[in-house]
Amino acid sequence: MSLFLSVVSVGKAVEVVRGIAPPLESGDVPLENALHRVLAEDIRADIDIPGFDRSTVDGYAVIATDTTGASEAIPAMLSCRGRVGMGSADAGSITPGSCCYVPTGGALPRGADAAVMIEHAEQIGDDVLVHRSVAPGENVITRGEDFRAGTVVLERGRVLSPRDIGVAAAIGADRVTVAAVPRVGIISTGNEVVPVTATPGPGEVRDANSYLAGAFVTERGCRPVYFGIVRDEREALKAAVSSALDTCDVVLVSGGSSKDERDNTAAVVADLGEVLVHGVALAPGKPTIIGTARGRPVIGLPGHPASTFVVLVAIVDHLLAAMRGTAVSRRTLSARLKQNIPSTRGREDYVRVSVRDGEAVPIFGKSGLLNTLVQSDGIVRVPASSEGLEVGEEVEVILW
Repeated sequence: MSLFLSVVSVGKAVEVVRGIAPPLESGDVPLENALHRVLAEDIRADIDIPGFDRSTVDGYAVIATDTTGASEAIPAMLSCRGRVGMGSADAGSITPGSCCYVPTGGALPRGADAAVMIEHAEQIGDDVLVHRSVAPGENVITRGEDFRAGTVVLERGRVLSPRDIGVAAAIGADRVTVAAVPRVGIISTGNEVVPVTATPGPGEVRDANSYLAGAFVTERGCRPVYFGIVRDEREALKAAVSSALDTCDVVLVSGGSSKDERDNTAAVVADLGEVLVHGVALAPGKPTIIGTARGRPVIGLPGHPASTFVVLVAIVDHLLAAMRGTAVSRRTLSARLKQNIPSTRGREDYVRVSVRDGEAVPIFGKSGLLNTLVQSDGIVRVPASSEGLEVGEEVEVILW
């Protein structure tokens, strides 16, 4: 346990967790089951998209030079050669001085290089009066303009969104290769911790951290596996962690990470593997443990929920992203500080803030208080090189 208080920077802690992230297997899944999964292989277009020149408007396919100078006062007169049907195998052709009606998405007839919107044209019998000129390529998409056959459309490491699913369908990817969903074992420790269904007695608290950590990892595309509450007994915790390692890719243990004689997490990690970090220059969250056992990361989180959440954001987020093969994705905004934030040089502080009308208002509170989590909109990071931030300073707020 001599590693404790040999604190490392947040940057070093992130480097360590990314270095121990275990590689995950990958496999094919049907496209309809791929939402929010991480691509393990690039997806390439199998054909040119679109596979033909097409109109983006309802109107008339024309040769652009036939409309030069056309106006309301002096329209261009063209001969209409009929209509193009949607899905038609042969859109026909036009020659100078002629046009053809084409619906939105319809194929352009051969010879056409632009389309005139129907609002800017008037058909009288077999003739069409064009009241506005168009340039070559106007209101049309050419073959392969969206994607060329063989080009990468969706790159490896991308988290598939509903938009991506639609694009994958358009290029014929009915199955995609994705990374496995990381399984994250979650254990709470402490003689004072009771289930959420219990009414806490004197000195007891409900198990908030299991649900907090579980929701966090779920939001990041991982699958939480709950192993319940373990008492402050070294062998009991060792058995729980060992059981979690049997089925999970990473294990999170909340509580039991500080210097108290009953805080067994570091000892258990050392028994089962190796403690790499025990102490991070982070507030709140200093007594964080980073270790490995059986080739899998084991992270010891602080017992207080606010501290736990800060460690999840500042460190665990990077571990989960590395496991999934993605970058850490965060929503941020810029705001002006409403009041000073003091800090201690050499320690990275994460201060909860609420944001109103472009101003970030610090919410100072002890790490054991839950109200700061629900009253805040996010956190502001104070670099370890700083002694604080001053009122009026522009800051980046990492949104919850």
